[in-house]
Amino acid sequence: MSRAYLVLEDGKAFEGVSFGAEGEAVGEVVFTVGGMCGYLETLSDPAFAGQIVVQTFPLIGNYGTIEEDLESNCFPAAYIVRECCEEPSNFRCEGRLSELLKAKGVVALHSVDTRALTAYIRKNGVVNAKVCKEIPADTAEIKAHSRKIALADVSTGGKQILPEGEQRFNITVIDCGIKKSIIEQLVRFGCNVTVVDCNTPAGLIKATRPDGLVIGGGPEGAYGCETVIEDIRYLIGSLPMLGIGLGHQLMAVAMGGTLTKMSVGHRGAQTVKNSETGECYTTAQNHGLEVVEGTVNGAKAFMVNLNDGSIEGLEYVGKRAFSVQFYPEVYGAPRDGSFVYRRLFDLIRGV
Repeated sequence: MSRAYLVLEDGKAFEGVSFGAEGEAVGEVVFTVGGMCGYLETLSDPAFAGQIVVQTFPLIGNYGTIEEDLESNCFPAAYIVRECCEEPSNFRCEGRLSELLKAKGVVALHSVDTRALTAYIRKNGVVNAKVCKEIPADTAEIKAHSRKIALADVSTGGKQILPEGEQRFNITVIDCGIKKSIIEQLVRFGCNVTVVDCNTPAGLIKATRPDGLVIGGGPEGAYGCETVIEDIRYLIGSLPMLGIGLGHQLMAVAMGGTLTKMSVGHRGAQTVKNSETGECYTTAQNHGLEVVEGTVNGAKAFMVNLNDGSIEGLEYVGKRAFSVQFYPEVYGAPRDGSFVYRRLFDLIRGV
């Protein structure tokens, strides 16, 4: 372990101690709100690909690492925490967090004043930053950095998962970097799930004979989304469709919608309201772009964020299609998301 720095694009530096993979990293620095649990899911969420992730909870790594809890590979450019626990305690623990970061090639710092860093981001908005051993005299390189993530780099596809027991529906998932837990939840509800990668043309998707289509989450701003957008335009209205996270944004773009960058984004727990029923839900989110209200053809907002009023859900009228900006979790915390799957299943049944 050695002294290192997180240097922001305006030259402001935060000192810390290196505890992950060796090297330097540049990326957009964002913070995620959460408690002492869920850091493994955060590290392995493809939506964080290429970003420098700051945990607001001060102690991270207290239950070590559990390979089963990883959503996918670890994609962040770097990982920043206040304190890393080097003596984890949990009956499922398989190793220390520092060991996982080194194995996955993720640069990381601990002993950073994450409270001050988060306050800075909240005031100034997300900015670029660099993890480095020495503070550079010129930060032009940091400021000029742009996130270059190919959607295909986080998309796998090519697999089918069958439920145990009663089989309800055949669901095809377009993998744009979807979380493993979402696929597991569909299987848990009794669905046969076929996962295809982001470059699969609409004809091959139809050949899987789906009862419903799910467009999964992933890193927004990635390049290589053209095929997914064309698939949505071609297939919407022909079968029940659900977009999640990035899928929500891609459906909006396919239907003429506009996206705009948020000041700090939503990462971690957010409360949303169903304007149709008045019910409120605690949701897990990870995005820095939002759909501009009134720009999506044939869509109406049915869910909004209670903190800032941004769109959290869109219904495509007469198309048997809808989307949500959040992750519909049904176990773990938060766990209010089962209504999203029920809505999809109702569309499949024609209810």
